[in-house]
Amino acid sequence: MQKKSLAKLIHDLEQEMLRLGYTYGSMQFYRRRWRNLLQFAQERGENFYSERLGMDFIEKHLHILENDFKYPLSQSKTQELRIIRMIGDFQLHHTILRRYYKHREILTAPYFVAISNQFESSCINKGYSKVTINHYVSQSERFMDYLVSQNIKNCKAINLNLIHAYIKTLAGFTYKTVEQNICSMRAFFRFLLETGKVKIDFAAKTPMVQARKQTRIPSVWTEDELKKLIAAIDRGSPKGKRDYAIILLACCLGMRCSDIKSLKMEYFDWEEKKLVFTQSKTKTPLSLPLTQE
Repeated sequence: MQKKSLAKLIHDLEQEMLRLGYTYGSMQFYRRRWRNLLQFAQERGENFYSERLGMDFIEKHLHILENDFKYPLSQSKTQELRIIRMIGDFQLHHTILRRYYKHREILTAPYFVAISNQFESSCINKGYSKVTINHYVSQSERFMDYLVSQNIKNCKAINLNLIHAYIKTLAGFTYKTVEQNICSMRAFFRFLLETGKVKIDFAAKTPMVQARKQTRIPSVWTEDELKKLIAAIDRGSPKGKRDYAIILLACCLGMRCSDIKSLKMEYFDWEEKKLVFTQSKTKTPLSLPLTQE
């Protein structure tokens, strides 16, 4: 594929931002910076974007040095840096990465909105938990939004190259985020195959991303640490008694946070000294003994 000039790259990036619904004020902000970048490149006799060009620009015009990246940047500097990084990301992936979806719907294309609704109904029919359904639907919608950014209008056009390219956009996220995304994508691909929207089993062909789990903070506490935690709770007040009960349910019975939050009084069988409920994640009935505490 022929490399795009910086001017063409910025033009195509602007069109994608307009498609995504960036406000007039935001567009004006970005355009001012990009005009300065184009002038800077012209003065240097450079026609194409490079990481070096971007870094030299922010150093000269925004006074952000590479050494500054060793420390937390202010919000204003982070925003300025994003302006440049967006160009590099768009050149590499032809999409806008790490966008926030808090204040708008991810999908707007009617075809993919309908697909998403069908996928959600399928997850509900299969008895997945609400949390799992939310993960599967939201993350599959991000994948479909990526397809739209690549000018894909139908699921039949999905191929392994597109899937691999999307997975590359997840570089830099935590292991858990990547794992959740790929798990959601596999569930989505199984749905597409089951409903005849694709003919290839992409779920079986979607690669796992290698990551080092051991670099993460251990999630297991020692017995001594748990004793210190429990002993530190002041049980002289209703709030302290509540906290004490929550910690015991987690430490002694191994209950998930979501199940503790959803507990109701009718789940407690005081005569039999049992706690009986259906797990929110797995939908599996569970009976746990109530300890003396």
